Amino acid sequence: MTMNELRDQVLALSTEDKKAFIIETLPELSRDLVQDSAFMMQLFPVIMGIVRESGMDLQQLVQLAAMLGGTSPASKG
Repeated sequence: MTMNELRDQVLALSTEDKKAFIIETLPELSRDLVQDSAFMMQLFPVIMGIVRESGMDLQQLVQLAAMLGGTSPASKG
């Protein structure tokens, strides 16, 4: 399967399935990727765009991160 085929299939999922897919796969995908600082610099504007589109401001994001203690749910189990 090509990356385009995979992307098209993921984008065709229902909203609930997309949410589940992100929650279930992002932690595992990120394990290898966070070691690459150049990739992280590419990813940062994408994440900031998502935050902006959500209507959450940066201060709210910092507060949320503090409440979560800097850990993801996937790292707890």
